[in-house]
Amino acid sequence: MSVLERKQEVEARIATVCRESGRQENDIKIIAVTKYVSLETTEQVLNTGLHHIGENRWQDVKPKWEALHERGTWHFLGHLQTNKVKDVIGKFAYIHSLDRMSLAKELDKQAAALGIEVNCFLQVNISGEETKYGVSPQEFFQFAEEVSKLVHIRVCGLMTMAPYELEPEETRPVFRGLRELRDQLNERRLFPYEVKELSMGMSGDFDVAIQEGATWVRLGTVLVGKEG
Repeated sequence: MSVLERKQEVEARIATVCRESGRQENDIKIIAVTKYVSLETTEQVLNTGLHHIGENRWQDVKPKWEALHERGTWHFLGHLQTNKVKDVIGKFAYIHSLDRMSLAKELDKQAAALGIEVNCFLQVNISGEETKYGVSPQEFFQFAEEVSKLVHIRVCGLMTMAPYELEPEETRPVFRGLRELRDQLNERRLFPYEVKELSMGMSGDFDVAIQEGATWVRLGTVLVGKEG
């Protein structure tokens, strides 16, 4: 199946979920996760009209970014080491994995040097899995308050990763928990703007994520296939 055919299938699924859950299709944005596919496949993704590209590691994405960066909007999805901030700052329009103050301060410092504002998602480990990155829900509001003092970071939303479940329905409490945290964050008015976005839902569970309020879904295999 071609990338275009997969895209059409995914869009049909999103349309159905939105219709059944009372959501607007244009509220859902697709990030094509291309970390496991080649530059050529990434170019095919862009050729279908998808322009949000998600990657996890700078050393892997570098040749793709150098060849294609002007054609897409790039999202950094993976765990970001503080010493790698200099590689990604200014190249990625969105950082989805802001999960600690040392990283926030380095992003703020590097963004200040470039005279830019960096769009970040605060990553929250809703499930409590030890293998997942992200601030805990218990520490979340203190973390958000500290981040709010950094003038070169704009918190556009929250991000989480659900555990892998054979039944997607079992991920629902995780997605619901992230939405509730976002709503509570806005009620507390820690930021001088509304934090709107929810980056949640992957190939196996994006239908449930959309039902629970996802605005960005991060789709790999179901959209771009597998290689190798």
